[in-house]
Amino acid sequence: MRIDRLVAEYGAPEVGIGSAAPRLSWTRTGGGVQRAYEVRLRTADGAAAERRETGPEQALVPWPFRDLRSRERVEVQVRIESDDGWSPWSERLAIEAGLLRPEDVEARFVSPRHVGGLDGSAVVLARDLDLGGPVASARLYVTAHGVYDAWIGGRRVGDHLLDPGWTAYDARLRYQTFDVTEHLRAPGADRLVVGLGNGWYRGQLTWTHQRDSYGDRLALLAQLEITLEDGRRQTVVTDEAWRAGTTGVLADDLYDGQTTDLRLPLAPDAVADGPVDVLDADTATDIARLVAPTGPPVREVATVPAREVRTSPTGRQIVDFGQNVVGWVRLRVAGERGDTVTVRHAEVLEDGELGVRPLRAAKATDTYVLAGGTQVLEPAYTFHGFRYAEVTGAEVRAGDAQAVVVSSDLRRTGWFECSEPDVNLLHENVVWGMRGNFLDVPTDCPQRDERLGWTGDIQVFAPTASFLFDVGGFLGSWLQDLAAEQRPDGGVPYVVPDVVRELRGPGPDGGKHTPAAGWADAAVHVPWTLYERYGDVGVLERQYDSMRAWVDRARALAGDTLLWDTGFQFGDWLDPDAPPDDSAAVKADPAVVATAYLARSAHLLARAAEVLGHEADARRYARFSADVAAAFRGAYVAADGTVRSDCQTVYALAIVWGLLDTDAQRRRAEDRLVALVREADFHVSTGFLGTPLILDALCDAGHPELAHAMLLTRTRPSWLYPVGMGATTVWERWDSLLPDGSIHPSEMTSFNHYAYGAVADWLHRSVAGLAPAAPGYREVLVRPLVTGQLDRASARLDSPYGPIEVSWRLAAGRFELDLEVPPGVTAHLDLPLDEPGRTVGPGVHHVAGGWAPVGHPLRGGTTGATTGGSPARTARD
Repeated sequence: MRIDRLVAEYGAPEVGIGSAAPRLSWTRTGGGVQRAYEVRLRTADGAAAERRETGPEQALVPWPFRDLRSRERVEVQVRIESDDGWSPWSERLAIEAGLLRPEDVEARFVSPRHVGGLDGSAVVLARDLDLGGPVASARLYVTAHGVYDAWIGGRRVGDHLLDPGWTAYDARLRYQTFDVTEHLRAPGADRLVVGLGNGWYRGQLTWTHQRDSYGDRLALLAQLEITLEDGRRQTVVTDEAWRAGTTGVLADDLYDGQTTDLRLPLAPDAVADGPVDVLDADTATDIARLVAPTGPPVREVATVPAREVRTSPTGRQIVDFGQNVVGWVRLRVAGERGDTVTVRHAEVLEDGELGVRPLRAAKATDTYVLAGGTQVLEPAYTFHGFRYAEVTGAEVRAGDAQAVVVSSDLRRTGWFECSEPDVNLLHENVVWGMRGNFLDVPTDCPQRDERLGWTGDIQVFAPTASFLFDVGGFLGSWLQDLAAEQRPDGGVPYVVPDVVRELRGPGPDGGKHTPAAGWADAAVHVPWTLYERYGDVGVLERQYDSMRAWVDRARALAGDTLLWDTGFQFGDWLDPDAPPDDSAAVKADPAVVATAYLARSAHLLARAAEVLGHEADARRYARFSADVAAAFRGAYVAADGTVRSDCQTVYALAIVWGLLDTDAQRRRAEDRLVALVREADFHVSTGFLGTPLILDALCDAGHPELAHAMLLTRTRPSWLYPVGMGATTVWERWDSLLPDGSIHPSEMTSFNHYAYGAVADWLHRSVAGLAPAAPGYREVLVRPLVTGQLDRASARLDSPYGPIEVSWRLAAGRFELDLEVPPGVTAHLDLPLDEPGRTVGPGVHHVAGGWAPVGHPLRGGTTGATTGGSPARTARD
């Protein structure tokens, strides 16, 4: 019995943690039921303390000691007691607090006085260092208006990219903490240089081409704290003593790309001899909004070599990387001094040329003026979404080009595989799409002039995201931005951070349009998902006021009828029948969708209130949810079970979310959904909001074979149509690329858009059969919905309690399942065998028995062995 992994919060960095009482989590191998745990603390001065608690808790366990002080460094260890006695102590985990109080920050924001205007080059700010002796330790606390990279003695600090990232800057600005001890011990550590680019602070962020959403001046705040070997402390802060200069990065923008003149010096070698201004107009406010990161930084997470270099019909040189990625091209070229090399990016080809129309106004172009000789070209202050790159100005061989993949460096936690290769490719496309769009903010797409944190997209995708990667800290930070951007009346903006200013206005909700169902509901659904998947009560505590404010606002919008049938709605956005020029013109009645979401969000809020012990709120919102469901039935559900607008999405909402109150009504609605699916020949007919629920609805209706048939359909609209067209990420539209290879005619189409990838959650829960049955996967429901249309499937999850793995297969009329359950987890088995369900504990389990397949839908068969509520309802309700 041993502790395998001990982390603070969601694997927070060793230095600069932003919590004075960080929660602890651990996984273990071996041993029986955990009866108690003990935490040992050692401080830097050698003091020690131990705390013992009884119980099985091992995920996000409350900090048992006094609060940490700013800069305090401690080490913790954990051991546990089970039936086998006490485990050995874990490895030591070092935790160092960041700057936890505003008064800890002595630095002030400084900005170049005469250089780096809105149309100017990227800049450097520099300060000479005069060390007072040998260095024992050193920390650099740093943030910026813009994006930055820091250098000491010519050596880059850290491996982060595009720091400090994108938050609701007016309320929350992240600072980073770096251990720079070794930098200052190295020879030549006599200069601290920081390069500044536009980033999100003053780059283009929307289709309006506004370039200064937050301000028109780049600025830096840095505080270098040095402890010398003789115990003396030395602090260097940004102030009027710093100097500024320009660099060879002549232009930089996240959407348009970067122009670099390599004949001019770049950071850290650029000359800095101009003055700076200290921006102290509202110092207290500036400092108060500083927060430490809770998720991982953006990093280079992979490289993809070029697959081939081809010549287009017009003679253009096009590099194909074989994979749609987010990042940039790293290119080795040889040329004369003054030669210009241009790299243009696109996700697809059309008629053999770069398909740039989906980029809209984004130029997605990097330009380099060469210094002469052989050089490696890559930008520093931009990123692109692309599979193809057109290179002019230099001849390129495949071995000269790499695609640098950039993303928030999230820990992979979930995997899936089955007997159908195209489904495996679909799942891999979901992973790649998430990796590309989880770049500091959960964006809708990474390539065009609109890379925004659309609330509706992450609302539907959060369950999938939380299985595939550890997103607790990442989405926890984004939710704090959501709360910061929330209107005083509780309304939630369409995007977070909120920069779509043309949708704002003088109305009581702070915008020209009312909040939209499914989008604003992210305020409730995403925190609940993090609680369900990670057992994080803290996220419910922190977001509860935001959750309640939104439901109260939606209640006001619904009025006395409890039917939300007024105002603008995105609705079941981008269903396959929506016309190219009107993505909201969909089959599902927007009032039906909005009212269903109101009932669901009130239900989840009641559940959250119950978890937090707010008993009066729990009763009140549970009653309200029931009342909205009754109003829904009265207004939108006919006696024969027909739901208004009679399409796949409205039935999926009604069935999965339990909005139908009698068995007869539910049966009729289920039968109508089945009829619609058959009439559509198993094609998907849902948009963003219906897609995550349609397959669960079919399973809940007792027809898992129809759900599998829909999954396995290959003609459009379907999940596998893009796979057959060569997609390597999930598309925004079911047919972003038409069968003839032309791009969809809409001005809004993306080839990397994760919303429809929400189907992967169903693959994990229902095809593989690995569903959460208690928060944090402390209990799991193992219930693969096996129909015979797939021969095998498996899923693995590195859960908060350790790895859980389910693998099943069909062979010679027999069903076999292997299951691995880690210590601390209980698994409830409901298998397609002629035997009652059972519950098993930790260990490796094998189950086998005879199995008869259900009728195949293409032969007109109906359900057989697998009926009843799906894991979606067990896990969620």
